[in-house]
Amino acid sequence: MKIEGTVALVTGANRGIGKAIVAALLQRGASKVYAGARDPESVDNGDPRVQAVRLDVSDDADVLAAAALAGDVQLVINNAGIAEPGSPLQADLEGARRQFEVNVLGIVRTTQAFAPVLKANGGGAFVNVLSVGSWVASPILATYSATKSAAWSYTNAARMELRAQGTHVVGVHVGYVDTDLTAGLEAEKTDPSVVAHASLDALEAGEPEAIVDDISRQVKSALSDDQRVLYPMIERDHAAATD
Repeated sequence: MKIEGTVALVTGANRGIGKAIVAALLQRGASKVYAGARDPESVDNGDPRVQAVRLDVSDDADVLAAAALAGDVQLVINNAGIAEPGSPLQADLEGARRQFEVNVLGIVRTTQAFAPVLKANGGGAFVNVLSVGSWVASPILATYSATKSAAWSYTNAARMELRAQGTHVVGVHVGYVDTDLTAGLEAEKTDPSVVAHASLDALEAGEPEAIVDDISRQVKSALSDDQRVLYPMIERDHAAATD
C-alpha cells in the first residue's frame, strides 16, 4: 500500500510515536490525516491536511463516533498505548486493567469499528504499534508486557481474517523509544521518527512486521530457545539493576 494520496487515522497522535507518524504520513504525501487524541486541542500540527479528532480508544462511543466521522479512511494506525511499572507480584490490578483497556481492547475496538470502513474504501491497512515486549517479558513491566503479547496475538489473528477483504495488517516491534513515557529511564532509545518511517516502510513493502531496532531483531531471533537464551540474560540484567 502506498501512502501518497491516502487518508489515514492515527490514534494517540498528539505526542511521541503518534505525532511522529502523523509527520511521516504528511511527508509521504497523505491527503488527509485524522489525528486522534483524548483531547483534540492537544494535537499540535498546523498542516491543513490534519484534522484533530476526539478519540479515547478505551471508550466505545468515541471509537464508533470516530469511525462514523472518518468514513473516507484507508489506513488506521493503532498507536495509542500506556505503560505502568509493576512486578508480577506487586503490579496494581487497576493499573493492569487500564493498560489492557488501552493496549489490547483499544486495538480490538478500532479494528472492529474501522474494518468495514476500510473494506468499503478498497481494503487499506491497519498498522499496530506493539513492542519488543510482545515477545519477551520484563520483571518491572509485567502487566505491560502481557498487554503487548496479547496485542501481538490479536494482530496476527486479525491479519488472517482481514486478508479476505483486502486489508493488510502490520505489527510494529521496537524497544525503548525516546518519548515522555521513557523520560526517566536510562537506556538506549530509538527516535520516534525512526519508528514512524520504519512502520510506513514495512507497510509500503507489504511486510507483516516492522522490526525497528537491534534489540527487537535479537529477541525475535532467540525466540526458538527463549527459556535458555533470553530469560537467563534478562534475569541477570534485572538482578544487577536491583542490587
